[in-house]
Amino acid sequence: MTVNLIKGQKIDLTKGNAGLNQIMVGLGWDPVSNDPVPANQGLLKAIFGGGRKNFDCDSAVIMVDADNKLKNHKDVVYFANLTHSSRSVAHRGDNLTGDGAGDDEQIFVELKSVPANIERLIFVVNIFNCIKRGQDFGMIQNAYIRIVDNQSQKELVRFNLTDSYKGYTALEVGEVYRHNGEWKFAATGNGTKDASLRSMLEKYV
Repeated sequence: MTVNLIKGQKIDLTKGNAGLNQIMVGLGWDPVSNDPVPANQGLLKAIFGGGRKNFDCDSAVIMVDADNKLKNHKDVVYFANLTHSSRSVAHRGDNLTGDGAGDDEQIFVELKSVPANIERLIFVVNIFNCIKRGQDFGMIQNAYIRIVDNQSQKELVRFNLTDSYKGYTALEVGEVYRHNGEWKFAATGNGTKDASLRSMLEKYV
């Protein structure tokens, strides 16, 4: 049975589940529906285009050491670096719109292959070109992160982000981290005003 977390809660992943190794971390979100528009405006948009711009949300994993530091640029797994050199973290690829049911992006982690110097896997999401597009996470709904046992396909944990993120352009969604030789998950759900992934990384260097 899935364990549903709220912001700030933590849960053991491998303690009591020693066989757990391969997990899938799914992230999802939906753009807030458009407000109704007059019929004539709808017709004009159908002819000439316009209306809601797609939300290109990009997920990434920041892999940091015990000092909470990013020691190598290759320890960031995202759309331009889909697989970590250790093969322990693999990103399935970029969803450009956020539309549709189910996970928008998926990241696969092999816990036993994560390099020994890496203590935390921080899962973040930012909106591509957010300043130019005038977009923030107040325009997003139904955001979540979930963890699935990739072998059994059983969903272990889900964290629905229910806070208001109006004005925030990036999210630290959750993290998988080592604790006393085991792996745990923390539901963080913190919004930031970083305009890009590069900006988010600055606090870890």
